[in-house]
Order: sequence, then C-alpha cells, then structure tokens
Amino acid sequence: MRPQSTALLQWYDQNARKMPWRSPPHSGQQADPYRIWLSEVMLQQTTVAAVRAYFTRFTARWPTVTDLANADDADVMAEWAGLGYYARARNLLKCARAVQALGGFPDTYATLIKLPGIGPYTAAAVASIAFDEPATVVDGNVERVMARLFNIHTPLPAAKPELTALATTLTPQTRAGDYAQAVMDLGATICTPRNPACGLCPLREYCAAYAHGTQTTLPRKTPKPEKPTRAGTLWLARHPDGRWLVEQRAEKGLLGGTIGFPGNGWDTKSPHSAAPITANWQDMGSIRHTFTHFHADLTVLAATTSAPPDHGTFQPVNPENLPTLMRKAYDLALPALLPR
Repeated sequence: MRPQSTALLQWYDQNARKMPWRSPPHSGQQADPYRIWLSEVMLQQTTVAAVRAYFTRFTARWPTVTDLANADDADVMAEWAGLGYYARARNLLKCARAVQALGGFPDTYATLIKLPGIGPYTAAAVASIAFDEPATVVDGNVERVMARLFNIHTPLPAAKPELTALATTLTPQTRAGDYAQAVMDLGATICTPRNPACGLCPLREYCAAYAHGTQTTLPRKTPKPEKPTRAGTLWLARHPDGRWLVEQRAEKGLLGGTIGFPGNGWDTKSPHSAAPITANWQDMGSIRHTFTHFHADLTVLAATTSAPPDHGTFQPVNPENLPTLMRKAYDLALPALLPR
C-alpha cells in the first residue's frame, strides 16, 4: 500500500464522518449494498445535509431493495420530490426491479455497471464500499484531492482521465471501501474548494500543490458558458372544494414522472400555449428556478374555478410531494386561493 493511502486510512479511522448508510471503520459490519447504492444515487448533484432526511424516509418506508422494487411508482416519485434530477428516481425503480430479478446485488464492478441507471461512479462506489473490490471511486471531491496532491494544472473537465488514472494508482487492494470513503471525506472536510485546511491534512507531506503553494488555485476549471433564461407561465387553478388542477408529466424530460401545474415556456416540450381552463386569472408575480442548463423565470397566474379544464384534472395536492419548482409556485399562489 502506498504511503499516501496508509496515511489517509489512519486519518479516516479517527475522523470518519457518521452517515446513516455507512458502517464505521473496523466495526466488523458489512456495508449493505442497498443502502450504499441508494445513498450514492441520492447524493448525485446533492449535498449530504440535504440527503439525510430523504434517505431516512426512504429506508423506513422501503427497508430493502425488494421493498423498493415492489413500490408504486407514484409513491416513490412523491417521496423523491425536492431532490431534483427526477430521472434518478425513475432509474432507481428500474434498477431495484433488475436487482430483485437477479436475487440480489451483483458484487463486482463489471456486473454492477450492467444494471440500469448505474454508471461508472456508482458501480465503483458499491463495489468498493459494499464488497471491498479495489474499484476506484472518483467524484468532485476526489478530483480536487488528486489535482492538488499531484499538482495537476490541466483544467477540468479535460483533466478527468488523468485524475482518474492517478486516483487508481492510490486505490489499495485491501480496505478499498474505507479508502474510497476516506478520500471523499478528506475532500469534503479538509481539502475543500476554498481555504483548504492544509495544516490538518494527513497528506500534506505528500502534496505537490502544497509544496508549490498552488493548492488554492486547483483544480482549474474551464469557464462554463452563461446559462440562458427561459420565460414562461404557470397556471395554478384551485377548485372551490380544495382540489388543484394538475398534470402527470411525461416520464422523460424535465421533472419527468412528477405531478405538476400546467405551464409553458420553461419546458420546451410543453404542448400548452394558452390557459388550461377559463377563469379570472390573477397575476401573483414571478418565480425563478435554476436547472442544470438554464434559468426559468415564470409568471404565476392563480384562479379559483370549477370550470372543466382543457387538460389535466383536479386532484388533492400535498405540497410536500411537489418538485421544488412547483412548490415555489404553490407557495406564491396559495394566499390568493385560500377560502375567504
């Protein structure tokens, strides 16, 4: 084992973050592949702080992969509401059902990556953490640690292959799962994007960027183009009996598979160009929601009406189960639609 890996594991043994999906180092507990897989899917594009509550709810409701495989799609999408990137929730169900058909999780990277919705990162994470296969896990934290440790100035994303190759040279043959989590913990708590705590770092003596004084400038990144803005409208109609006019969104595309309010402009696939129902619409102002590739600036129109809609249906709505974009519109429109 290379000295960097040994030093990092010694640090991890004393400083491992406590996570509801983890087994503590040297505990003798085998990590549950279901919990590792679920947490890694949830953590994509999301923070640990945001995921904890979702993970706890999911595993309380569906404690095994078989439970999740047998779950109703709408129930899973509702529990996922607010985590964003809804294709992950759809792939979660596809993968759970594939695992159930296999009789359990495969135990190697080569077999895990064949499952629906599992890419190289997730396959490596489950293989190493749950089955201790020496698979190399590379996320943003790992890329940052490697860029600094080896003083790599090639900007991301072009540097990804080089950083992955360097990370592979440090992945040990034993305790691979602990090592993968140790690198991620180091990046999250010590080797942070801004103001890294080099004085506390177990890899300081091996760090080329620290030796050259470049650690705060790495990793370099190619500037991203400015996000475009799409303008549009959301129509929020409430029936006098308290139900809301909603639509089931298509499985593919933005917020796929979720319940939402009719709208246009923000989603290029939206077929609607006019209000979905005849009503006395009130302009409630606007909301902004940022997606990966664009900003959506949306006018929120609200009305109370029992007129038959051109599309969608009146249904009870639990705001906790709405995607964040729809929840913003709901919160803005609600005061005008409450019974007087």
